[in-house]
Amino acid sequence: MEHATDQSYEYSHAHGVRTPEQSRAVRKKIFAVTALLSVITIVEVLIGIYFSKTHVSPGTWTLIKWFYIILTMVKAGYIVLVFMHLGDERKNLKTTILLPMVLIIYFIFICLFEGEHLLQYFQELMK
Repeated sequence: MEHATDQSYEYSHAHGVRTPEQSRAVRKKIFAVTALLSVITIVEVLIGIYFSKTHVSPGTWTLIKWFYIILTMVKAGYIVLVFMHLGDERKNLKTTILLPMVLIIYFIFICLFEGEHLLQYFQELMK
C-alpha cells in the first residue's frame, strides 16, 4: 500500500514541527469554524427569543420551525465534517456514512407525514 493513499500511515507516525505558515493556517481554520458555528447558534437563539408561537400565525410558525430545523442540520453536518474529520475522507466513505443518516431522516419524515394523514382519515371516519 502506498503511503500517499493510506491516511493511517500519516497519523501513526510522529509529526514534525509545524512551520509558522502551517500554524497560521490551523488557527485560521479554528477561528473560521468558531465564527460559523457561533453565527448559526446566535441566529437560532434570536429566532427562539424573537418569535413566539402565540405571536405568529400557524403558517409562519411552520416556516420558522423548518428554518430552525435546517439551521440545526447545517450546524450538525458542519460539526461532523470538521470535528470528526469526515471532510478529510474520501467520497466513498462520506457517502457510506452520510447516506444512511439522510435516508433515516427521510423515512422519519415520511412516517410523520403519513401518520398525520392517517390520523385525519380516522378522525373523519369517527364523525
